[in-house]
Amino acid sequence: MKGPIVTDKKSVSRELPVPSGRLTRLARFGGLASGIAGRAAIQGARNIAQGKRPAAKELLLTPANARRMAEQLAQMRGAAMKVGQLISMDAGDMLPPELADIMGRLRADAHYMPGGQLKKVLNANWGENWLKRFEKFNARPIAAASIGQVHRARTKDGHDLAIKVQYPGVRKSIDSDVNNVASLMRLSGALPKSLDIAPMLDEAKRQLHEEADYERESRYLTRFATLLRDDPSLAVPDLHENLTTTDVLAMTYLDGMPVDSLTSAPQQERDRVTELLIDLLFRELFEFRLMQTDPNFANYRYDPHTGRIILLDFGASREFTPQTVTAFRRLMAAGLARDRAAIRNAIVDIGFFDEHTKNHNQEAIIDMFELSMTPLHRPGKFDFAETDIALRMRDAAMKLGADRDFWHIPPMETLFMQRKFGGIYLLATRLKARVDLRALLEKNLTHAWTAR
Repeated sequence: MKGPIVTDKKSVSRELPVPSGRLTRLARFGGLASGIAGRAAIQGARNIAQGKRPAAKELLLTPANARRMAEQLAQMRGAAMKVGQLISMDAGDMLPPELADIMGRLRADAHYMPGGQLKKVLNANWGENWLKRFEKFNARPIAAASIGQVHRARTKDGHDLAIKVQYPGVRKSIDSDVNNVASLMRLSGALPKSLDIAPMLDEAKRQLHEEADYERESRYLTRFATLLRDDPSLAVPDLHENLTTTDVLAMTYLDGMPVDSLTSAPQQERDRVTELLIDLLFRELFEFRLMQTDPNFANYRYDPHTGRIILLDFGASREFTPQTVTAFRRLMAAGLARDRAAIRNAIVDIGFFDEHTKNHNQEAIIDMFELSMTPLHRPGKFDFAETDIALRMRDAAMKLGADRDFWHIPPMETLFMQRKFGGIYLLATRLKARVDLRALLEKNLTHAWTAR
């Protein structure tokens, strides 16, 4: 690249081309699958020679195989890496902790495109003379993720921008990547053969096609900016429509620090930030019926000068039907009232289980929900630093997951909602925040009822 380009010394990861061809990506999956199977065969032979007869899952689902899978998916990026991220979050309770930790690395920064590959993408979207529009354009990205990477730039008319550029070939490879990752998970033993994941795969493909459409994301960016316009505590970047395409999203650059870096901030500041994010979560569900469902901590930045939380990345935004919101409102109200019968009815309406689910599994799910409501039954502020609820929820989920009588996938929109709730809970725990959760929920439930 020639022209007003700046290259930062700081690197988010290492430069690595994105394999964009269908056959190239297929070959990567094939090599990964054969490698997993080969190592399992070698280890199996060793165990047999030692008089051991391990189960196939013990040979396939190993830290070495999980590490290799995570590394390969991170190099491929695109839907392959994104599905790995989703599995590491949504199926994490089904994996041993050390394997969940390895797969969880997929949620860290990805590798980034070399300059030549970046230039081809921008030439295709902006024309070959696009550099003339900028005073400077940082070739080294300030962030890299599964579907795209973000560059900082300044236009000739003085706008400081953050420009998200999609990796080449992402949309074309989504369906095949999702299928291939699912096959790998089957092979590795991470997913039970009896679980019908077809609905989840179909929804993953649909979601990824939506996330890969930056024009769609730009519309949700604008909607959230409008919804939160009068909130001085939250900030959403302005869209720069003239530079936005299906593969490129341009927005105002808002400076801030990672929100999870506030671990050493004063308690009052950590509490305030966490309270704002939890309140926003409830507003998204009950007031907006529109939620940004990606719980990645990188989607939140904090401006210490203004105290504002900066909201980023609206590709995973999902709208909820009035029926779904009403059912969740009833569920939360029943949970606050500790009305077990009403909880069960709301859970059935939402679809977490149905009338055919065995009684002991119904009771287990209701128990898990009541456990999740424990922080809302305590008077005053709940201390996220002094609780083992997350571990108890994990143990309960793993126990339920081990019951082959219960392999039930709830409606997809509820899974994405659960991801967001879980992500905010993890952030609150990391910040060791103290928040009056019951007061926040009651406020939003009351607003939801009066707004009907």
